[in-house]
Amino acid sequence: MKRLATGMGGWPTQAQWVKNAGMDLTYPPEAEDFRTEIRQWLEEHLPDGWFEPDFEMTPEEKAAFVEEWTSTLFEGGWICATWPEEYGGKGLSTMQGVVLAEEFARAKAPMRADFFGDTLVGPTILANGTEEQKKHFLPKILDGSMSWCQGFSEPNSGSDLASLSTTAVQDGDEWVVNGQKVWTTQAQFADYCFVLARTDPDVVKQAGISYLLVPMDQPGIEVRGITQPDGTAEFNEVFFTDARCPIDNVVGGLNSGWKVANDTLTFERGMSATTGYRRFEEEYKLILAAAIERGRDRDPLVRQRLARFYTKIQILRINGLRSLTSTLAKQNDTFLSATERFSVAALGATNKMFWSEMHQEAMELALEVHGADALLSVVGPERGSWPGTVRAEGRDTYPVSPMVSAFFFSRSETIWGGTSQIQRNIVGERVLGLPKEPKPAPPEA
Repeated sequence: MKRLATGMGGWPTQAQWVKNAGMDLTYPPEAEDFRTEIRQWLEEHLPDGWFEPDFEMTPEEKAAFVEEWTSTLFEGGWICATWPEEYGGKGLSTMQGVVLAEEFARAKAPMRADFFGDTLVGPTILANGTEEQKKHFLPKILDGSMSWCQGFSEPNSGSDLASLSTTAVQDGDEWVVNGQKVWTTQAQFADYCFVLARTDPDVVKQAGISYLLVPMDQPGIEVRGITQPDGTAEFNEVFFTDARCPIDNVVGGLNSGWKVANDTLTFERGMSATTGYRRFEEEYKLILAAAIERGRDRDPLVRQRLARFYTKIQILRINGLRSLTSTLAKQNDTFLSATERFSVAALGATNKMFWSEMHQEAMELALEVHGADALLSVVGPERGSWPGTVRAEGRDTYPVSPMVSAFFFSRSETIWGGTSQIQRNIVGERVLGLPKEPKPAPPEA
């Protein structure tokens, strides 16, 4: 195992990977200049000792850092920095945004975690919203004064989202919304919900859906927490009963919600093309260290599974660079061959399947390496060391270790953002041109 540990423990630089792979994937000089600027800013603003191997903070210091860091990011202009300047961003290019994400990930410096606002609805409004919507909503998303939740899934419309039954009917200068959404994270805290609702019941199901921005603080909305085995309720059911929404809060135009929603899902799946592999890299190191400590590195099957995890991380890294290349090519109107277009179309769906299924296998390996000790709430590194840990710092009521918390979270990753089954349908039907799955026969009269 020594050879495996030394060969995989020292992670090559970007230049080394490019050279070893025989690819011309160098970043332009101006991007590297910007990288230097970001590194200097991080070194100046992160706490003293942050980059030292044994750096730790007390719970009190962590709480103070988290509270102050968002303000520091906002003052530095790094929140939603790729947004145009007229809406509060820095107007960074795609390449600058990639470098920014890479350097924050390298330093393990947190970006603001307003996933629904910063990553989903904000970019969606930028791409599809009216000027009035941009000026009203984007500054409030950026400064953190408006929080969001996502109203897509319904009890009978998850993977087949186009079959949703929530309705919105115009009443003067408002929409009247009725229906139910489920698995709605942060609904209990949100000011607004971006909701898919049926606004035309007389057309094919995808064509009659609109994307609404619905205020949550009103009598017609009830939020019910879905209690989990540990007693917490991170997900919610949301019931709309004659809830009201301003008529102008339709994003992308009436009955265009299906296209707009697909844009939102694209932002969700593509937000970390060149940095997403890093959390798996950290987990690989933790699993490898545990295997060596427990003598499991001498098991050839464990060794093989470790090697497979490592190899897939590198594939994910290279695919991230391919995704970046295709994005830049489209922005620059670079001609793409038929083969390249095929690759671009397949990349989003295949990447989602690839990393989510890879991570489930890896977390199963983590449990096996720890054996029966995995059942202990104190096994493994301290809380927060596992990048996939879903519980917040200081929430000590969750009755499992951070490692097992990461394992549980991995089970959900093949579901959210598009299930693996749906992604395979997309690749088969839209990329490979295979016939669609036969629909079930209608019930006999």
